[in-house]
Amino acid sequence: MSSRADLPAARRLVVKVGSSSISGDNAANIQPLVEALAAAHGRGTEVVLVSSGAIATGMPFLALDARPSDLATQQAAAAVGQNILVYRYQEALRPFTVVAGQVLLTAGDLENPTHRSNARRAMERLLGLRILPIVNENDTVATHEIRFGDNDRLAALVAQLISADALVLLSDIACLYTRPPDEPGARPIAEVPYGDDLSGYEFGSVVVNSVGTGGAATKVSAARLAAAAGVAVLVTSIDLVDSALGGGEVGTWFAPNPHPVEHPLTGPVLTRR
Repeated sequence: MSSRADLPAARRLVVKVGSSSISGDNAANIQPLVEALAAAHGRGTEVVLVSSGAIATGMPFLALDARPSDLATQQAAAAVGQNILVYRYQEALRPFTVVAGQVLLTAGDLENPTHRSNARRAMERLLGLRILPIVNENDTVATHEIRFGDNDRLAALVAQLISADALVLLSDIACLYTRPPDEPGARPIAEVPYGDDLSGYEFGSVVVNSVGTGGAATKVSAARLAAAAGVAVLVTSIDLVDSALGGGEVGTWFAPNPHPVEHPLTGPVLTRR
């Protein structure tokens, strides 16, 4: 996949959305997100959604005003929130007669060759049945010591696991900038050729807010991980998702490696069908 314009013709696409984009006051974003996913699905593209938000969605139901700091309460919030989150997605998908399938993964699932093979086989079968898999880290059983760290990384690994053509990382910024966008001299980055070391750019540190973790730095890291495996990456905002999946000139495009390399967590890069 050589450019954004190729996205509407993608055979297989992974889309990732962050907690802050689809929880709390932004829960209404689920509807336009689903509409864009359903349109891609209707074009024949096999779509996988990697969605954060389980803990954030569960917090109000546990009367929590802020993201819990202890692991047990995070796990409890995730257990409640994951159920509600998938229900919201399925209700939004219902008018399009698209069925969602829940896939929860841990870092251990991708480290273990047998579990990794099982995960790949399950995902392949879901896509073959025209189901839209909704993937999240299994926060109910994940530990601080063994986890993906953020769902941008999870999305990059899933994209490689299933040999996706492209990965779209959605957040609340339209594109990446040469430095934090609120600083003087920040310029938008339209394209990142493969092999560009991005020297001189300042993406900041990981952001931890009231609902999740993330930030420009995690997206750059995930984009480079996926691009190295031959997966094209687009980073943009959730309000531009329809234009993004339609091939519009939005966001920051990471060109894929023309000679994909293997990642230790997902094994050999599969040959695309």
